[in-house]
Amino acid sequence: MLADYFLSHGFYSFASGWVQFAAAFGCAFLIMFLFGRGFIRLMHAWQKRGQPISENVPESHRVKAGTPTMGGILILFAIIVASILFMPMINTAGWISLFALVMFGALGFVDDYKKVSSQSHKASNGLSPSFRLCAEAVFVVILVYLINKTMPPYVPDFSITIGSSILLPLNSWVMGSVFGMPITLGFLYFIFGYFVICGSANATNITDGLDGMLSKLYLPVLIVLVVALYGATRIGFMDSVVFLPDASALYAPLGATAGAVLGFLWYNAKPASIFMGDVGSLALGGFMGTVAMLLKSEIIMGVAAGMMVLILLSSFLQTMFFKITRKISGTGRRIFLRAPLHHHFEELGWAETKIVDRFFVLSILFSGIALILLKFA
Repeated sequence: MLADYFLSHGFYSFASGWVQFAAAFGCAFLIMFLFGRGFIRLMHAWQKRGQPISENVPESHRVKAGTPTMGGILILFAIIVASILFMPMINTAGWISLFALVMFGALGFVDDYKKVSSQSHKASNGLSPSFRLCAEAVFVVILVYLINKTMPPYVPDFSITIGSSILLPLNSWVMGSVFGMPITLGFLYFIFGYFVICGSANATNITDGLDGMLSKLYLPVLIVLVVALYGATRIGFMDSVVFLPDASALYAPLGATAGAVLGFLWYNAKPASIFMGDVGSLALGGFMGTVAMLLKSEIIMGVAAGMMVLILLSSFLQTMFFKITRKISGTGRRIFLRAPLHHHFEELGWAETKIVDRFFVLSILFSGIALILLKFA
């Protein structure tokens, strides 16, 4: 909106992706910083008792009772406003990323609202896992279809890209035919998209378990995505990425997201004044996975988000191991003292700030590996 206005009035610097990134970053950060305190008071007044503390967390979390949640509402507001102000309005890639943000944020809002309304301490007091996964599957089908439509003509339909030279054109691989209609492997692209986008959303959701942790683990991944975006919109800068000129519309949404997450950290650092809630964590994860697919950098994103992947895997392995051992022996056994992984270290006696800071260091290292792969793989 403003970018198009300034361009039409001769301010050609706004054609630069970095200017759009910086402007959206500053705008989103200011929204968070200026309106954060008032928003927290509003959430306090609305929620009264705040987010109920789950029975599945360590006892040390009981002191957080009464802290308001749904801080993700302000994060989404800041990202959407800043993105619309400074991204090119006619480019679809930016709108698709915001669409993912809104869809997953809406699902998270319903989940948060149900938890706050019930004030139950049961782990299952929100939406059922099956409903959430089904809803996310619908979102992914829509997003993957739209993402495929944004690809340039030289990228085959429903193709998985490994670097810039290896393309797996799934839609071109014919399995057979029914009534004369070819049946291709294109459907595998939707399954791949489900693992990328839904996996990202649930990884960020589970990671949001300690004060300030998701923000600190998320920001290094954003930096990797920004570098991937620069490589995808500059011929010759990186040989390991596909040239995707229309992806330039993602500079403003990525800048806005970085600014909003950093601004939220101001209020979410221990002791947190407000929690992000599912409305924020699911939205940020869905956004992250969608941007990775728009950039054909899904594997790079997975490496950069390695710390969040480990946290997600710890929860999955704990649940599966408990179920399998209970079925075999009648008594469920556990791999970790408590899952997800950060709660395991809490049970070992680690301070919350030490866990967050060490996971942050590991997230930086994973992102560094992703940058090396991005440049040289």
